[in-house]
Amino acid sequence: MARRARSAAKPNRPVALVTGAANGIGRAISLHLLDAGWCVMAFDLPKTRLVQQFRGWARSAATIEGDVADEDTVDEAVRLTLDRFGRLDAVVANAGIMIRRPIRRLSLEDWRRVLDINLTSTFLLARAAQRALRSSKGSIVTIGSARALMSEPNTESYSASKGGLLALTHALAISLGPDIRVNCVSPGWIATADYNKLKRKDHAQHPAGRVGKPQDVAKIVAFLLDREKSGFVTGANFAVDGGMTRKMIYVE
Repeated sequence: MARRARSAAKPNRPVALVTGAANGIGRAISLHLLDAGWCVMAFDLPKTRLVQQFRGWARSAATIEGDVADEDTVDEAVRLTLDRFGRLDAVVANAGIMIRRPIRRLSLEDWRRVLDINLTSTFLLARAAQRALRSSKGSIVTIGSARALMSEPNTESYSASKGGLLALTHALAISLGPDIRVNCVSPGWIATADYNKLKRKDHAQHPAGRVGKPQDVAKIVAFLLDREKSGFVTGANFAVDGGMTRKMIYVE
């Protein structure tokens, strides 16, 4: 079950529930929204230092620890968000894992775990949050991957989950519209560790001239959550990959 970790006053500001919020892209999205005046319910697994990440945002942020692939936990997370903040304007389905190994060694348990976290959790979130989001004329943003469009070896479960997420996004956009807009952001190489350790060739291979940063994803997510700026956008996929999915590569 979800566990409430921090409190926050009920705001007049918009409220987002962000999964996988303790690190990387999810943390960047959460902090960007907080800086932009949102309140954020950050959702991640226990033992991810989630509470510490948002300790300085006591008035605007709260945290929930639990498994995003568990049906009861997701329902409780939405309930706790509404209990704490009194409203819900956005869901950012960012939580995801990768198990990368040859298919001959990929167990059914591993396959199911990746799909549960990366794909099924988004269905659970959309179902649990749709009533509140209809009331607020809110938005859902799913965080996919360039691997929904192209693959590397030994990524079957991850690629399948992200491909399914892309299809789920446009299905939800049709089913939940016009009250709720649903879009997907598909990152490419986003460096979540020490950016300065990247090599020149890492940047040079990108048509944009550099490897991506978590903030690159956070900015477009914030745009898609803003009905004034993106109210005519739904069911769409945005590749934030420095142009790599459009780059034709030949081996000489």
